[in-house]
Amino acid sequence: MNDRLKQVDFHGTPTFPLYIQITHERKSIFFKSYYFQLLSKRKYLIVVPGIVSRGPSLEFVKSREEVIIKYCIEQLGDAFSLDIFKASYDGMSTDLCDMLEGGFFEYLFNFFWDEGNPYMRDAIQNAVSTVNPYDLLHDFKRMFKADFYNKLIENSFFYAPPYLPLYGFKDGPQKGDPIIFSVMDWQDDSVKKKFKTYVEKTYPFAKADEIVKAVDTWAQKYLSSFSGK
Repeated sequence: MNDRLKQVDFHGTPTFPLYIQITHERKSIFFKSYYFQLLSKRKYLIVVPGIVSRGPSLEFVKSREEVIIKYCIEQLGDAFSLDIFKASYDGMSTDLCDMLEGGFFEYLFNFFWDEGNPYMRDAIQNAVSTVNPYDLLHDFKRMFKADFYNKLIENSFFYAPPYLPLYGFKDGPQKGDPIIFSVMDWQDDSVKKKFKTYVEKTYPFAKADEIVKAVDTWAQKYLSSFSGK
């Protein structure tokens, strides 16, 4: 915890920001914790009015950092250097669900506009910082007629990034709390196979192989952006 900085609010708890220090051959790098920043976002706070508010714990944040740091060190092996490690950490830690939800929100904005519901579009746009689109879809399923809802879902596989199947997969067979699907997680071939099976069963109209390839493309994009390729 970086006590040289001012305390910040972490879901109602004042705390110093979490930083990471890596030392190698008597040289060190010092940088912000990706997961501390990510999980500080309002959308990760679960609020039940009049009963409870609950966000991710700092212990969870630290445990997640330990996993990604160990993974990057083991993957680099003898090729380890501080610069290469930082690039690997930046790419592998990236949460695909968080990165792709912006594109999925854009899809929702356009969908409701095209369907003649501009005020629904504006309402969703104003809620972007406090909710995630997957939770919105749960309410939409109860609110809208089946034909309208099914059209919204099916069109997303043509006009939106693969946020929906990724988040749904983590909310089901691979459920976590909070839900995170990092680029590191996607490197596991067994996870890819389970994901493909999930898509085939849950969205039979979709082409599962193409969805897997789309996620591969997005994951590689983040790895390349940090490696300089």
